[in-house]
Amino acid sequence: MSSLTAASLGEVGLPMPIQELASRTWDVIVVGAGHNGLACAAYLARAGKRVFVLESRSRVGGACTIEEPFPGVRMSPCAYLAGLLHPLVVSELGLAARGFQWSPAVNGLFVPFLDDSSIQLWDDDQRCEDEIRAFAPGDVEGWRAMSDVIRRTRDALRPAGDRDMWIGEAPTREQIDERLGSDEEARRMLFDWSMAEFVEHYLTDERLQTAYLGQGVIGTNASPFAAGTASIRFHHASGRLGGMSGMWGYVKGGMGMVSFYFCDAAREAGAVVAAGVPVAQILPGEGVVLEVGERIHAPVVISNADPRQTQKLLGAAADPEWGARVEEIPIEGCTVKLNVLLRELPDFPSRPGKNEPHHYGQINAPLTKSEWKAGFAAARRGELPEHLWCEVYFQSAHDATVAPAGLHIMSVFAQYVPYKFSRGTWEDRRDEVRGLALQSLGRFCSNMQNAVLDAQVLGPPDIERKVGLTGGHIFQGECLPRYMWSNRLSARTPMEGVYLCGACTHPGGSVIGINGRNAAMAVLKDTADI
Repeated sequence: MSSLTAASLGEVGLPMPIQELASRTWDVIVVGAGHNGLACAAYLARAGKRVFVLESRSRVGGACTIEEPFPGVRMSPCAYLAGLLHPLVVSELGLAARGFQWSPAVNGLFVPFLDDSSIQLWDDDQRCEDEIRAFAPGDVEGWRAMSDVIRRTRDALRPAGDRDMWIGEAPTREQIDERLGSDEEARRMLFDWSMAEFVEHYLTDERLQTAYLGQGVIGTNASPFAAGTASIRFHHASGRLGGMSGMWGYVKGGMGMVSFYFCDAAREAGAVVAAGVPVAQILPGEGVVLEVGERIHAPVVISNADPRQTQKLLGAAADPEWGARVEEIPIEGCTVKLNVLLRELPDFPSRPGKNEPHHYGQINAPLTKSEWKAGFAAARRGELPEHLWCEVYFQSAHDATVAPAGLHIMSVFAQYVPYKFSRGTWEDRRDEVRGLALQSLGRFCSNMQNAVLDAQVLGPPDIERKVGLTGGHIFQGECLPRYMWSNRLSARTPMEGVYLCGACTHPGGSVIGINGRNAAMAVLKDTADI
């Protein structure tokens, strides 16, 4: 089945004049056509609700969409890899029948070092163990124990099937503790340990420790030495996409295809999706006011916008206590995303070649512990660090359809950068950031300067402006323990008929889709007797 949404790269436009849409009777308005909003709309439309989705930008998908940053290149500007996309949503919305395919990145995580040593942390346990035995033989048992605590915790909290604690209402701390039983290591990983404490508890080789540090701060404005960052590692290792525990991979056609399939499902079920229609105000219990002045009436409004944006749209109608809670959630981003066009793949002297196994997994440009500390401190001062931690992906190695023949694309996800510089602006320092990111990766490559043809640089303010995420925070607010599980915002709000369905709700950030389903189920439960 071909995707009608993908045929226009998500630029769905207005299906009919706005006055005609305003005159119709709606049960639900969804504000924002990010992937969770579209999934939510699909579930509600399938349940017989009359659903209207309003997207301010011309293209649906939010941070998980597809654009053409370079001629002939199909690329998601922000989201780059699938792993936490929920199997229940994949199944119920029929993604496979719609054409959803993904290539698991079984080659895992490749980490080169400046001394020309390297390690390939395969997603195959035996291959990974063999690498560690050759690289740091004293850490084999510790690595097994570290892997096992993640596995135990995933099986306890997120078993396959309907007992997965990501489905439905967020569990309380007591419910989590009951699942974990006497497993104190799991409890410390989930709630207490920094990522540095986590790796140091299990591993002794400092290179191996630093190879893992970045996995505890992905998208998180915190140092890997900050309490609670080990939970970020668990969050990203807890998926079961394709029945493969903890696996990540590349979506055929680009990550935005996920949103496009959700949009197809919603429209097929009867939902109306309109793009290029900004909302100016949410009126609890009544509907919304558009920027053009038109009122659209509906008793239920579900916001896929981040909580700060939702608060602004509510204005004086926002519950004060709810608003105070929203303002307490840190939402300033610290990541820079580079979308790069390459004439050839990077060549790493530690494992030479331009089409090697590591090009099919993920690659990290690591930092030493002192570089991690200094880099985070610099960004907090509004300065650039000496080096960035970079995580790198090559969609084109898995899927030749996303780039012109003979060329490659590279996604670079890097930390830490300031949201606001103490000196200068993102407009006048963008090229400096571009150079810093490519130099940080280039320390480990022999051909970076020659390989790069062009690069798009998106700092936090660019992500904020382009996608609508306040602070450029990719998870609509921090995912550290104090903001997760039952501490995360609920889909239900105190305002009449107002719900949330984005990454600010349980179970948190990434391309998951279950946030949208959870919100839809809450609405259906609450309106069952209406």
